[in-house]
Amino acid sequence: MPDRDQEPEDWDPTAPIELPIDGTLDLHTFHPRDVKALLPEYLRACRERGILEVRIVHGKGTGAMRETVHALLGRLSEVESFRLAGEDAGSWGATLVRLHPA
Repeated sequence: MPDRDQEPEDWDPTAPIELPIDGTLDLHTFHPRDVKALLPEYLRACRERGILEVRIVHGKGTGAMRETVHALLGRLSEVESFRLAGEDAGSWGATLVRLHPA
């Protein structure tokens, strides 16, 4: 039986991660330092596909990730508006973003 702490032999920590571009970005699996590059790139890819309503799941926690996300969104020209999600979409653990058409 393989050791649970061992990585598969073909695992490359520097390899790009393929994300489905479906309008929902869950940041739980990413390190906070990666969000500054990841978020604008994901939103760009959404716009290219005509996805103008995006849900970003940042979690509730201490609110630090939410603040980072909101600060980034406030600086991106392609963002038309953003707000915390309603109870049905993650409440204050997620942010809904409206993008300008490409």
